[in-house]
Amino acid sequence: MTATESSANARTRAAVATLFLTNGALFANMAPRLPELKRELGLDTASYGLLVTAWPIGAILAGLAAGALVRRFGSAQVAVVGTMATGAALLAAGSAPGVLWVVLAFAVGGAMDSITDVGQNAHGLVVQRRYGRSILNSFHALWSVGAVLGGLMAAGAIQLNLSLPVHLGISMALFAVVALIALKFCLPRSAEQGAIEPVVPTAAGTVRTAGPAGSRGRMLLMMSALVLISVAGVMVEDAGNSWSTLYLGELGAPAALAASGFIALVGAQFIGRILGDGMVNRFGQRRMAQLGGALIALGMGLALLFPSVPGTLLGFAAAGFGSATLVPAVMDQADKLPGLSPGTGLSIVSWLMRLGFLLSPPLVGFLAENVGLRLALLVFPIAGLVVLICSPVLRGKGPRGNGTGEPRRNC
Repeated sequence: MTATESSANARTRAAVATLFLTNGALFANMAPRLPELKRELGLDTASYGLLVTAWPIGAILAGLAAGALVRRFGSAQVAVVGTMATGAALLAAGSAPGVLWVVLAFAVGGAMDSITDVGQNAHGLVVQRRYGRSILNSFHALWSVGAVLGGLMAAGAIQLNLSLPVHLGISMALFAVVALIALKFCLPRSAEQGAIEPVVPTAAGTVRTAGPAGSRGRMLLMMSALVLISVAGVMVEDAGNSWSTLYLGELGAPAALAASGFIALVGAQFIGRILGDGMVNRFGQRRMAQLGGALIALGMGLALLFPSVPGTLLGFAAAGFGSATLVPAVMDQADKLPGLSPGTGLSIVSWLMRLGFLLSPPLVGFLAENVGLRLALLVFPIAGLVVLICSPVLRGKGPRGNGTGEPRRNC
């Protein structure tokens, strides 16, 4: 690869990372102000729960359209238009005159967010193929940075007493401009289409182009295993986000320390994603998923078996680090499933993965109500075991240390 090509790839990589950052920042601008929206609309707790559920429902309803849109218009274009539409939907929700309009805006926002998610990951995977090594985890780490940035922007807006329409209008305009600038440095559609070549693993750990001999049953089995890994990964994240503070409070942690459970999980997950590409390139996706599943199962299993505040904090950190590379690995593998058009496998897995976010809170809540929160949090070690069982579907260490299973290029 020439110096010019290497420089162009670096710019494209930075552009995709920027798209991930804007996606993480948009909803994070709204999240800290949801209690304010609840008060303004006069909602009780049950109605508020239905309101926020509109976001994942919209994502599930629209998610399967993402693959067709990517093939028709290009992944970068879909990601950028989806980013602008997500920002507009959030602004509409913050400006809506009544609860039904907010529900509609949230459903549209969730739909656009799911389409953006597929578009940016599809483009990131094309860029990863040009590099010939894993870089997708770094994009997901930038999503986390964007979420923190959005949360800080929201905190600043609250401190300045900015109204929701003004705050969300600024957020929408800012990240729309950033996304449009990033689009200029993304790959053109011609280069993107030329880089897409569905592949499947062989017994030797190398890859070959998918052909008509590919088994439909094998493809469905691989898809099912990938969905289970991704759902397990997002359930670990969501259960930690939703229940860590409450569980640590039950163990006697003071309020300030109880909030550290969430910080331990997402902080360790961010570190895992920063380090993830190097580890995947060295050990392969399968080995990293097995390590991650073991960390989740053992870390939280021991924390629940021998409950204590320090042990539980370490357990949440182990779960966060263990889950860090799971979703990026699944998306990489899903985009290469045999017999599927480019973007289709990624869309299906991304769509079904969102069921984890939708089902996790009521599932853990139901179990906590009937058997107690400690036993309900057994979803953590169970998720880790699911990852371990399904991990053979992921790629092993590829040629010349490439954990994506693709030939490495000299960059």
